[in-house]
Amino acid sequence: MKHQKPTKSSITILNQVCKLIPQGLVDTIAQKHKIDNKSRTFTPWSHVASLIYAQLAHSVGLNDVCDALGNHPSALYAIGGATAPSKNGLSHANRTRNAQMAEDLFWATTNHLTAICPGFGKKGFKAMPRRFKRAIHAVDSSTIKLVANCMDWAKHRGRKAAAKLHLSLDLRSFLPKFAIVDTAADSDPKRAREICADIREGEIVIFDKAYVDFLHLNDMNKRGISWVTRAKDNMSYIALSSRLKTSNESIVSDQQIILDQKNSNEKYPTPIRRIEAWVEVDGKPKLMVFITNNFDWAPGSVGDLYKSRWQIEVFFKQIKQTLQLCDFLGHNANAVRWQVWTALLVYVLMRFLAHQSKWDHSFTRLFTLIRGVLWDKYCLDALLESCGIAGGDFRLLAAPDQLYLAGFA
Repeated sequence: MKHQKPTKSSITILNQVCKLIPQGLVDTIAQKHKIDNKSRTFTPWSHVASLIYAQLAHSVGLNDVCDALGNHPSALYAIGGATAPSKNGLSHANRTRNAQMAEDLFWATTNHLTAICPGFGKKGFKAMPRRFKRAIHAVDSSTIKLVANCMDWAKHRGRKAAAKLHLSLDLRSFLPKFAIVDTAADSDPKRAREICADIREGEIVIFDKAYVDFLHLNDMNKRGISWVTRAKDNMSYIALSSRLKTSNESIVSDQQIILDQKNSNEKYPTPIRRIEAWVEVDGKPKLMVFITNNFDWAPGSVGDLYKSRWQIEVFFKQIKQTLQLCDFLGHNANAVRWQVWTALLVYVLMRFLAHQSKWDHSFTRLFTLIRGVLWDKYCLDALLESCGIAGGDFRLLAAPDQLYLAGFA
């Protein structure tokens, strides 16, 4: 079947993407952070629009952004009066304007999109165990390697520099629920309390053994939060009881234990459930040991929950392989945070477009399609439909088996 050409529009694709951000929101947030909205040279909205373009176009430097935007002054001005920056102007804004503004814009836009379209933010990841109706949060971090210019603020492992994205991902929606962008110096357990602070009673949190801190686990247990993680190899315990073996042949043992080391027992004095099971990893069986504070779930469900945690690694690879998180437009901490938060903002905008159009293909395909027509005047919905793959259910396809792009761990 021959696909029809998309309907023409009076505004560019880039303009239609930017219109997903509520009018006046950037100015409101800029006022909150005491950033001059009336700057005649480079307004906060022009700054945000420039960084969104840099993400969508995969711009590799300041000159790339400024030259491209400068070649389309009329089309750019149609995007809420945005103007092209000079190289020094964009560099100065990235360096000096409080990056907390970018973070606030991300959360405000995400909340706006979920409010105007209730279905968005509730569906997105079909591989999550369906028997769990509660919110399930996967917690993890990903290191972003930086160039030597960032050494002063992001020194990491000798002569290397890196930033770190700590994230709580809602597995029902595949959208971030909490994020911290900082240097890679702080260990994961130090950030765990901040990441899990907003998790509510009755919800579930899953993380790997790097986050195991028994004092924090005990705090979540008291708050009524169910948690699942892997046991560290050197965890010392006493078995209090053992459940009868289930019909699930992958389950080796299901025990109720208590920590026997004095320091650990003082931090977590109540019983913990320990499950040893065979789990398929890369097509091969691997023996894993899980611990949880929930004694009601079937042992196989605990393993299924932990396997669903691996989807946060898919999320990290998805944004790293697609968005512009390799070449940075500035090297100080503030500039890096601006770029990372804008990348997350663009991710949410793309996900919203996918949801609206019932996009039935990969996130990467959606991104590259839009990237190629940023300055064209097509109706965005018609463009997606003209590809012949809209009209199904968005499947959040990714390629977790592919290598990271250069510059990432």
